[in-house]
Amino acid sequence: MGRTALITGITGQDGGYLAELLLEKGYTVHGMVRPTSHVTGRRIDELRRLPQNEARVHLHVADLTDSSSLATLIDRSEPDEIYHLAGQSHVQISFDLPEYTGETTALGTVRLLETIRRQGRPVRFYQAATSEIFGEPQEIPQTEHTPFRPVNPYAAAKLYAFSVVGAYRRAYGLHASNGILFNHESPFRGENYVTAKIARAAAEIAAGRAHELLLGNLEARRDWGFAGDYVQAMWLMVQAEESDDYVIATGESHSVREFCELAFAHVGLDYREHVRQDPRLLRPVDITQTLGDATRAREKLGWSPTISFPELVRMMVDAELERMAPSEPSPMLD
Repeated sequence: MGRTALITGITGQDGGYLAELLLEKGYTVHGMVRPTSHVTGRRIDELRRLPQNEARVHLHVADLTDSSSLATLIDRSEPDEIYHLAGQSHVQISFDLPEYTGETTALGTVRLLETIRRQGRPVRFYQAATSEIFGEPQEIPQTEHTPFRPVNPYAAAKLYAFSVVGAYRRAYGLHASNGILFNHESPFRGENYVTAKIARAAAEIAAGRAHELLLGNLEARRDWGFAGDYVQAMWLMVQAEESDDYVIATGESHSVREFCELAFAHVGLDYREHVRQDPRLLRPVDITQTLGDATRAREKLGWSPTISFPELVRMMVDAELERMAPSEPSPMLD
């Protein structure tokens, strides 16, 4: 029989790609859905509709703020592997909702780990950490040994989660790994992220549906990769003989301005004619640059990215153009 995996955050970008990967490998996949959520996520919805997946994808209602619901979830799904991707993950929203961010992103991880510990299940656990825990980095590139200096509530919550995974690994012998994921994007990126905003604006302006795009800091530089590559790294961490913490990154850093330039050029436009900087969109505290060194993941897991930055930008813009294209008209009936 194949293995069983539980994915928290299955309705998000990474959850959809990870579910697809696991289904291809013969897993039965269980996913956690928040009680207030009315959206299953485009990718997981598509996967569930495929006939070969109907009996292998199961969604359950649970909440990271409710320990009893998490215990019930794990009882019902009986997972061999847990991929913990859920939590409030938007930096700007974390300034607006700092307490909620801590409850879900930080304490939600503790509740999951405690449930596993108390039930005594031989479960392998993956926690989605983030490069935001480095804050304004003291060194470039950032490795697993770079000091952590979070500068926003989201990063602070993620650092708590990162630390508690390490504590449970050492104290209780859990196979629990952290993936320190740098920015990763795809056509399924949430609408409130800057890369998705740029890709959509380029497509809409090219189609005459919009005229300008307002953004915050155009000079912020990020190490951007493809989400489909990064979920492969998650799976490899869980399969490793020993658990550990890994930086997952491309080793390249690009500015928001560069992303705009490539996205608009792909549809034959000059971004300078359409992109405006709006001071109201600047974050209270922003990180100048992130750049990751994934040497450990390459040497221990055999992982490396496959999609380049220009390919990623074109992929996202093409997806927006495809979504705007009119559907084929239905044939007329006699």
